[in-house]
Amino acid sequence: MVNLKLMGRTRAQESTNAIERMYITMRHLFNRGFYKPMGISGETLRESLLTLRPEIYGTIAEEKVELDGLLYVIERLPVGIEQCRFINLTSDEGYANSHFTPIVPPKRRRNCYRIDEEQMNIEVTRGRSEIYDILTHLTFLFIESHKIMRRVIIDEEGSVTRDWMKLEAAVLKPSLTQNEREIALTHTANILGRTFKEVTTMYPKFMTPENEERFLEIIYWLGKLAMDETINNNKRIVTFSPVLRERLGHHIHGEIWADSIKQYLVENNLMYRPIHIISANMHSVMNTLFSPIALEEELKEKKPMQVYEELSNSGNGQLRNKVMKVALENGMKFIEDTSGTNIDVQVFDTAKIKNGYRSPNFNNKSINDKPVIVVMDYAFGEQAYETMDELLKPYRYEDNEIHLNVDSVSIMGKAGILDGGKGDIMIPSAHLFEGTADNYPFYNELKKEDLDGNGIKVVDGSMITVLGTSLQNRDILKFFQESTWDVVGLEMEGVHYQKAIQSASRLRGNIKEDVKVRYAYYASDNPLETGSTLASGGLGTTGVKPTYLITEKILEQIFNS
Repeated sequence: MVNLKLMGRTRAQESTNAIERMYITMRHLFNRGFYKPMGISGETLRESLLTLRPEIYGTIAEEKVELDGLLYVIERLPVGIEQCRFINLTSDEGYANSHFTPIVPPKRRRNCYRIDEEQMNIEVTRGRSEIYDILTHLTFLFIESHKIMRRVIIDEEGSVTRDWMKLEAAVLKPSLTQNEREIALTHTANILGRTFKEVTTMYPKFMTPENEERFLEIIYWLGKLAMDETINNNKRIVTFSPVLRERLGHHIHGEIWADSIKQYLVENNLMYRPIHIISANMHSVMNTLFSPIALEEELKEKKPMQVYEELSNSGNGQLRNKVMKVALENGMKFIEDTSGTNIDVQVFDTAKIKNGYRSPNFNNKSINDKPVIVVMDYAFGEQAYETMDELLKPYRYEDNEIHLNVDSVSIMGKAGILDGGKGDIMIPSAHLFEGTADNYPFYNELKKEDLDGNGIKVVDGSMITVLGTSLQNRDILKFFQESTWDVVGLEMEGVHYQKAIQSASRLRGNIKEDVKVRYAYYASDNPLETGSTLASGGLGTTGVKPTYLITEKILEQIFNS
């Protein structure tokens, strides 16, 4: 029994060391300016990722190609990247004003540009976490590409298997019949070391409206470039532009973003009103505030949660537009991001809500005491510190330094849960920073009992802020769960937000020292359960109920304060 425990801990330590090596290596390669992912310079990244074997990347350490992990990565990288030998990470360097059409990955808001047949530029405006995210995904992608290559090359001269020749012929055809497609998938299954059923199940998940055969093309190009690397020594190269290396860490985008919000608050005399900042999505606060007004008829026949589910349905644009219209007429201002942070903002002047809000305390307050709610869309990793730090700084206006009258900061987000399933709720009492001894205990205005009794499991305890969700494995997470740290979940922004709030309130005096903080997360996945990782797919409507329960509780506390 003791030996097993020691073995488990050793594996967790191995994994922790692998993560540390990856991040040290990434920083070194970034400072160097370029590297070859499948060359000597990328060796440490590859070895560390294979040692770590993150849950999200499934069978990365096995010979068969990992399909769920491949889909997860492809959805977060630009279309066509598998065809590019040169990948250039840049800052916002003016490509938006060029003839290049921006390519935005479906699951990551970042602008990418196909410069030519061989080069893809990826704009990085969200800090180091975004660079780590991209490099981790690229490392996985190239490891998988070499698996494909090893299964199709017969000899040193570069002779290939019949399966590869058939796949190539199918990809080069202008279009495929159903019969031809199934023949191509049969050969692809052999190449990938997967069954025909597994391959046909994954095929439609890669489809885009423009390209039905994207799955076949991705496998072909990954294998083709890996073969070119091996036979002709034409290595793929990742570069970091000089401007990106110069700008990183200087809060350039965050400052522009924060100033646009503060300018609006000053121009509309809202700076001195009680300000409540909420980091959340762009729909739940708006829908909670204005559905009772905009959807009065619908709510006569349905419960609020049913209406929220309908609003979350992508095909219900008409219903959402109805709520948006009423919101804009009742004190909401939408500030679309133009800074490069990719964080849109909504400002709610609650004094303008028609017929007030369902809270006696609120309706009895004078206009000057009625809250102003600033909702910011989700930040990404370290970007949370940059944006919150800049937002809480005083604003210089006509030679005056104006401090925001911030009453509370609330963070609602998605996180991985260690004891529960998708849609459950986590209430943290502290954030721990992975890979360091840094810990941030705080008084959370939200309590477990506030959200209990709604048919959803609610857990409380510490949360670990990870360097990247795609780098977590079972051994590390089990250690955190079973140790005295009492960790209930993992996310990417908590430490960074709390660091900015504490420095603004306790060290710099930018906001009041007794600013209230609220943190609550709903589970997007359980990385300890096979089939429940982020790679297994989205939440669907499972996330609707916890999202709105948390939103309603946050708003209730704001309006009753």
